[in-house]
Amino acid sequence: MSINTEFNIPDVTLSLTRYPVKHQHKSLQAWDSADELILTHVNDTPSVLLAEQQDLKAENDSKFADITVFNDEFGALACGLLSLKPSLHIACVSDSWISHKATQKNLQRNEIDKGVSLLTSTEDIPDTLLVLIKVPRSLALLEIQLAQISQTTAKGTQIIAAAKVTALKPSVFKLFEKYLGPVTTSLAKKKSRLLFCKNEKYDLPVPKFPTEFTTDKSETGIGLTLINHANVFSRQSLDLGARVMLKHLPDLSSTPEAHVIDLGCGNGVLGIALLARYPQITMTFVDESFMAIESARQSVEKNMPHAIEQCRFIATNCLEGFSIESDGLADLVICNPPFHQQNTVTEHIAWQMFHDAYSILANGGELRVVANRHLPHAETLKKRFGGVSMVASELKFVILSAVKKVVSVWGAVKAPESQ
Repeated sequence: MSINTEFNIPDVTLSLTRYPVKHQHKSLQAWDSADELILTHVNDTPSVLLAEQQDLKAENDSKFADITVFNDEFGALACGLLSLKPSLHIACVSDSWISHKATQKNLQRNEIDKGVSLLTSTEDIPDTLLVLIKVPRSLALLEIQLAQISQTTAKGTQIIAAAKVTALKPSVFKLFEKYLGPVTTSLAKKKSRLLFCKNEKYDLPVPKFPTEFTTDKSETGIGLTLINHANVFSRQSLDLGARVMLKHLPDLSSTPEAHVIDLGCGNGVLGIALLARYPQITMTFVDESFMAIESARQSVEKNMPHAIEQCRFIATNCLEGFSIESDGLADLVICNPPFHQQNTVTEHIAWQMFHDAYSILANGGELRVVANRHLPHAETLKKRFGGVSMVASELKFVILSAVKKVVSVWGAVKAPESQ
């Protein structure tokens, strides 16, 4: 069975893929029923959604988009909207580098060469006639987005949100009502539902992000103040996996000027803890979340501003775009890999992280991983590196170490399929 790429909405058929294509399970699609509901509604009611608000556009004299789309996971909404109405200017706001890349790829795949601006979650959003939202998993991210919409858009601007019914908890409705106005809903269809509201301009302050929390010396070697933007995992305290890894960080005393990569860095706590212990190392912080990268940058500046010149901060998918020629070899990669892409449980992210780490490590370099013990990471690492050792086992986590050997034993191993 091949991957289903044919996305059908009224009057339009698109070819859409998830990103990265080669690692996706063939049962997964680049859209869901929430995307279908939004696009069908826009197609069925164009006069209500756009024409009645043209007076707002006429008054605008700053950065502007006809429609601003939040959290378009793989570009289904951007491609669908421009296929329905090619004259639109759409701003796509996302905290995901992968989302931006998928949107670019799917626009190219469908020969749509204009009409979209890609904005990160740390940028200002434009004035707009209509806001479309795919409700994210993170309530904190949703809250700051709704607050931005309330402050940036004109009074009366229409907002349409969509999500799986199971994701529409009472807390979601409360946030819409707090920052925007009363909410009505559509009937559920294919287990998804639309939410409708208008900006009533309550002029509430934007929530206080980034937030901070402080670690104890016993946890991180020195006391740290960690900066956390809204979409960073475990924003209020160290997550359990990081706690375990911090007790089992590699000894770099024999390589004081090592190049270390904190892969999937979040707020950067693992890399900063190493930098505090070994002040001569160079650190590269990598994450696909723009908010995570900014959190890591601000955490380094907060705790050891003198070391900022030794650090790089890169938003990308795993180590995509890295090369030995431009980035040099790494002596150590530390990694706390996720096992979700958007709302899908998957092993492909960890597999790609391990594969990419092997490619960029120097001979004798180490990949050290903290993982939930039920995940098959040890087997994957053994196949990729030719061997793996268990450094520690605590709570529900294991610490695994894989060393790149001088002579590679790597053969053709298929990436695991998502679950």
